Order: sequence, then C-alpha cells, then structure tokens
Amino acid sequence: MYKLLSHNDLDGVGCGILAKLAFHDHVKVRYNSIASLDREIEYFLDNNQQDTFLFITDLSPNEKNEKRLNDYYNATGNVQLLDHHKTAHHLNEYEWGKVLIEDENGYLTSATSLFYQYLITQGLIEKTNSITEFVELVRQYDTWEWEKNENHQAHRLNTLFYLVSIEEFEEKMLERLKSSEQFDFDEFEKKILNMEEEKIKRYIRRKKRELVQTAMGEFFTGVVYAESYHSELGNELGKENAHLDFIAILNMGGKKISFRTIHDHIDVSAIAGEFGGGGHQKAAGCSLTDEAYQQYVAQTFHIEPIPEDAKRNRYNLRFSSFGTLYKNLKEEIFLLYSISDFDWVIEKNKLPLDQVFTSFYEAEWFLKRNYQAWLVKDEVFVDYLMEEAKKIRHQE
Repeated sequence: MYKLLSHNDLDGVGCGILAKLAFHDHVKVRYNSIASLDREIEYFLDNNQQDTFLFITDLSPNEKNEKRLNDYYNATGNVQLLDHHKTAHHLNEYEWGKVLIEDENGYLTSATSLFYQYLITQGLIEKTNSITEFVELVRQYDTWEWEKNENHQAHRLNTLFYLVSIEEFEEKMLERLKSSEQFDFDEFEKKILNMEEEKIKRYIRRKKRELVQTAMGEFFTGVVYAESYHSELGNELGKENAHLDFIAILNMGGKKISFRTIHDHIDVSAIAGEFGGGGHQKAAGCSLTDEAYQQYVAQTFHIEPIPEDAKRNRYNLRFSSFGTLYKNLKEEIFLLYSISDFDWVIEKNKLPLDQVFTSFYEAEWFLKRNYQAWLVKDEVFVDYLMEEAKKIRHQE
C-alpha cells in the first residue's frame, strides 16, 4: 500500500495524479496546506502499518517530524520525499530525502517533474507523450518558465485547476492521460478558459488602482489586498512597477501573504522565511502572523494607493524632448529631462535635485522609489507647458 502527502496547488496535485496513474487503487492521496502537513505526518506515523510506503511531495516536514520520519525509514525503508524548494535543501542529508532545484540540464524542477522521473526510473509508470506533456506544463507553470517561453497552455492549465474542484480536476486529467496520445483541452474547457481570462484581466485592472507603496528595511514594497489570482496579479503589478523590489499580496480571509518578484536579485522565499513561510526565489508565501500583520497591515493600512501612470498620452511621453512630467500624492511636480545624451536630471517643483542620472530609466526608477510619483495625463502636462510659456513672455 502507498500513501502520498502532497501540496494542494497544481504542482502538488500533479503528483497525486501521477501516483494514481502508477498505483491505481493501491494509493491513498491527501493534499495539504503548508501548515497542515505535519499533522498528517503525525497521524500517519501514529496509525499506519509499517508496510505502507509514504511519499511526501512539494512540501517538507518540521524538525520533529524529520526525526520521526528518519526512524520510520530506518525501521522500514518506506519513505521518499521529493521537493524542489530551496528551504528544504537540508533534507538531502537523509537517505529518504531528494531536494533538487535544478536538474542536470539546467532546467528548474517541480515536484511533479521529480516524481515523474522517480516513477519512470523505478519502473512504476509507463512514459507516454500525453503524461510527459502534462508534467512539462505543470513544471513550466510552477517555475514561471511559461512566461519566458510564452507557453500559455501551461498558464491555462493552472487556471483550469482553480476553476474546478480538485476531485473534478483529478478525474478529468486521469481520464485524459489514460486515453489520449497528446495533451490538450476540450472545447468546453477552452470556452470557459477564454471567459476566465477576461475576468482575470478585469480583476487585475481593479487591483492596480489599490496598490500602495512603502519602504520596509532595505526594500521598496508594493502591498495589495486580494483573494484571488495571486500569481497573475503579482506578475502584472511587478512588471508595471519595476521600481518595487517585490509585491506582497494580502489574503485577509485566508490569513496569508503571497510574495512575488520579477527581479533576479530578490529572493522572496527568504522574506517569507522571516515569518515561518517559504517557497521559491520569485514566488513564496507565509501565514499572517502577528509580526507579519503589524508590518504589512497595521503599518500600511493608512497609505493612499499610488495612481497608475497615464496610459493614452500623446505628448507627456517617456524620453520626450520637452521633458516628462510626474506628480505625487503630496502634489509635488517633477520634470525629468536630458541635458546631454548621457545625463538626465529631475526638477522637483521647478528646482533641480542634486543627482544626475546616466539614463532615463535610472532617473525614473529613483523618482518612483523615493517620491512615489506617477506619469501625469496630457492635459496636466500641456497646462504646465502653457504656464511656463506665459512666464517666458512676461519676462520678455
């Protein structure tokens, strides 16, 4: 008999689907949140017969259960943990632990891809095109490679996962992977996915207007409240606000925080780890502890959202020869312009700042981080130029 304890996201459920393909009715699968895993491990160790083989995928136990699992392994040999999170790397010290972040070909791994490789190596599952394609879609979504590769099929798979129950998703995938030579969505799924994508776009547009900016230690952070679509929202907010180091998404109903970044030099798993959480370098999360609540809720709740940059301008544009006009919530006006091919300056309320920048983007990055300014609409820019023109005429 087999038992699988896995995460309750797409990657974790992908492992459950593979387990049912390999072991059929001889496996019991339980999907867990990060917080509930250790309770499940304790229940298993207290109540199961020692002939049951335990798999743990996409999650890692606490220190107490590490020792108990090691004792169970020494007594039976019936434990295998497979994970790909940096925070679980120490589990490689155990014979039953395999934590691999990147494979021998330089590709980031997922729990589903690691479990698939394990099952193939052990002769427990037959490799097919449809299963291989499914596993790769899960891997690319979980590692966020889908965006770089423009593999929207991977993103759509995750969207479908959240549109139906885990039981229905499992049933659909198992039937498809058993009967189809290639993996694809059916016509009904394609229709509801198209509708959901439009819904996500509307949701993200609304949340963009709710983002607040704050400094937290060495980091500049965007904070937003959202119950849904954390990956899509975090990615879009990160791209539109590249001056921010990371985005913190607060799910007050679930009492959780998701962290997302688009930057290679930021590791949000370390930030989540400060509050007992974990995850990947660019996507992580934690529970909303008292300390996290004080930092991300109490200290930011009073802050006004930063308006978005104007979208449909014809005149107030980046790199404009007239300069580019910005404004902040303090009603301060900033004009960013070049004084040579390699030197850019900022005027604050018509007085130049001391700094000189080597590029437009460097200057704008400084302006947005330190003054929380946004690109104003054309009419504000035109009024500004007309006012300046009037002053020049009067001086003449």
